[in-house]
Amino acid sequence: MPTVGVKRDILFNALGRSYTDEEFDELCFEFGLELDEITSEKEIISREQGDSKASGASDVILYKIDVPANRYDLLCLEGLVRGLQVFKNKLEAPRYSRVSPTTGEVQRLIITKETAAVRPHAVAAVLRNITFTKERYDSFIELQEKLHQNVCRKRSLVAIGTHDLDTISGPFTYTAKPPGDISFKPLNQNKEYTASQLMSLYKTDSHLRHYLHIIEDKPVYPVIYDSNGVVLSMPPIINGDHSKISLTTKNVFIECTATDLTKICRLRSLMATLFCLLSIRVEEAEVVYPDGKTCIYPELAYRKEKLTGEFINRKVGISEPTENIAQLLTRMCLLSQPTGAGDEIEVEIPPTRPDVIHACDIMEDAAIAYGFNNITRTTPRTYTVANQFPINKLTELLRQDLAAAGFTEALNFALCSQEDIADKLGKKISETRAVHISNPKTAEFQVARTSLLPGLLKTVAANRKMPLPLKLFEISDVVLKDETKDVGARNSRRFCAIYYNKSPGFEVIHGLLDRTMQLLEVKAAREQGYHIQAADDSTFFPGRCAEIFVHGKSVGRLGVLHPDVISRFELSMPCSALEMDIEPFL
Repeated sequence: MPTVGVKRDILFNALGRSYTDEEFDELCFEFGLELDEITSEKEIISREQGDSKASGASDVILYKIDVPANRYDLLCLEGLVRGLQVFKNKLEAPRYSRVSPTTGEVQRLIITKETAAVRPHAVAAVLRNITFTKERYDSFIELQEKLHQNVCRKRSLVAIGTHDLDTISGPFTYTAKPPGDISFKPLNQNKEYTASQLMSLYKTDSHLRHYLHIIEDKPVYPVIYDSNGVVLSMPPIINGDHSKISLTTKNVFIECTATDLTKICRLRSLMATLFCLLSIRVEEAEVVYPDGKTCIYPELAYRKEKLTGEFINRKVGISEPTENIAQLLTRMCLLSQPTGAGDEIEVEIPPTRPDVIHACDIMEDAAIAYGFNNITRTTPRTYTVANQFPINKLTELLRQDLAAAGFTEALNFALCSQEDIADKLGKKISETRAVHISNPKTAEFQVARTSLLPGLLKTVAANRKMPLPLKLFEISDVVLKDETKDVGARNSRRFCAIYYNKSPGFEVIHGLLDRTMQLLEVKAAREQGYHIQAADDSTFFPGRCAEIFVHGKSVGRLGVLHPDVISRFELSMPCSALEMDIEPFL
């Protein structure tokens, strides 16, 4: 959950009254928020950097308020105040609309076809007649950062740029160029850099280095120019210094670039409505697409949904009249009224609430406005007895006996690198049926594991200095592609064990297999029980691998690992392993 920090006195002044800490904590709870911490700038610095660094810091009381991740409209002081005042019936939910320019032409943003290779979408808007105070300016900047970290997914989906309109002139051009062809003076720098130089410069920047990966591998970088060739920004990395906003800024040009059209459509209206709260006039802007199509933004579109009072009463567990439910929803900034057709209610969804996508979202807001503590406790109408899944029950029983057999259980990550399940095991990645992560954070978590063996080998490698022999096992899920499933993949419960010593110890692993089959009540028989037969597998030493069959069906393999596999996991002694599927034994 994102946390919004607001100065207590400024908040209370905007709300029109003062609260005790307990009263405001209760108000937050009623509205679905949480007052996480009451602190001050001085206390925060003292806690993080020591008392010596805190001298001279402000003692002004700060409220740290946890906001639900779906309520982007509450990420600034103005949005928070508006929501609370509407909730307390002190203010009607505002209506939002864009205006046309009173003088001059509509500002235009032209998108070129080159952007398709990197960030193809962009929208724009103009804010007029701003009067910035220090607090309002800080709120303006903090709102952008909160949006970047949440709905914009750390700028990977959407990047927001704000510019002093009086220092630049339209029409503006959004294009993409090779890094060496882009040169400008970035924000808070005193000389010009090429885009390539900027990427090197910001690799050590504690803030901007986290965004470099978004475009650094692209053949072209996105860039926005004004009609005089002045660079406004190189999204999503940095704005130009020429158009930076300040306390004296009166008019702001806003541009948003994105890789995701849905997110940018939601964000453009949300930002415009939040800026309306700052008493700013939101002026329309025209965007021209590469195919010649033109659109006017922001749209600020309202939509309507219909649902019944019976649905809300049944889901929440209350029995309120239709009129009362409509009033509850209106307190949550969802203007509602009965239609007159039975208990049907028409709900108007404002552009500030992109989180409302289903009737259940509306029902949740009705429950919040009614008050969860006001809902009468009732005994459930159905009586059920919880029971363990058979696969989990079998897993627990096996764990106990395998530990009793002298093996130590290990628990490893479900994600691993492609190299772990392919190259290191002597296999090709295309043969593994692995599920790939589309945006892995590190090279260690690229795919979902298809085998438990790499995790156990890495565990042995991390404990090489422990006394020999090392006898480990793990019973966990692997993930395999499966086109017959609705999600395209399935989990499979596996059992894996390894024996690491100065000698291979195949007989130890074979003995563990026999003990496991004894526990599973499967006899050693070729047709009606289990048996093993020689097999070839690149993971195992030639001639030292066997396939396990149960009732004529292959369930796994055991054997002595290939020396190359052992060395790839930075081990130096022989190792025997067993891996098998335990779901057939249910």
